[in-house]
Amino acid sequence: MLNELKPVEGARKARKRLGRGPGSGTGKTAGKGSKGQLARSGGGTRPGFEGGQIPFFQRIPKRGFKNVNRVEYTVINLDDLNVFNDGEVVTPEVLVARGVIKKVLSGVKVLANGNLEKKITVKAHRFSANAAEKIASAGGTVEVL
Repeated sequence: MLNELKPVEGARKARKRLGRGPGSGTGKTAGKGSKGQLARSGGGTRPGFEGGQIPFFQRIPKRGFKNVNRVEYTVINLDDLNVFNDGEVVTPEVLVARGVIKKVLSGVKVLANGNLEKKITVKAHRFSANAAEKIASAGGTVEVL
């Protein structure tokens, strides 16, 4: 029965109780030996420590520059917008809901690759000049968020 299930004898090992008197086998110094860095609380070396030698991460050359203020747009092309019907309003949230894009990074940028055959209103954070022109020529409108 499910209520009578028990682990097999020896399957579960009791934890080692440190510093619980001389009879326990791990009393007094709690298995850490006498003095030294490893015996202290918080003792030991940090990850990557190499005994005082210059650590690997400091030895390898550093290159490039990482801009913390970088703005990265989710890119979408005009031919991706043909899945929408005439008169629909296309926003970044709608694009994610329809599965056209996976997620919005810093914003959505529309590029002019392909042709648009629908009259739709496109709301996005950026448009290439050609994309805005093609949307307008198809009878749609462009709104910058």
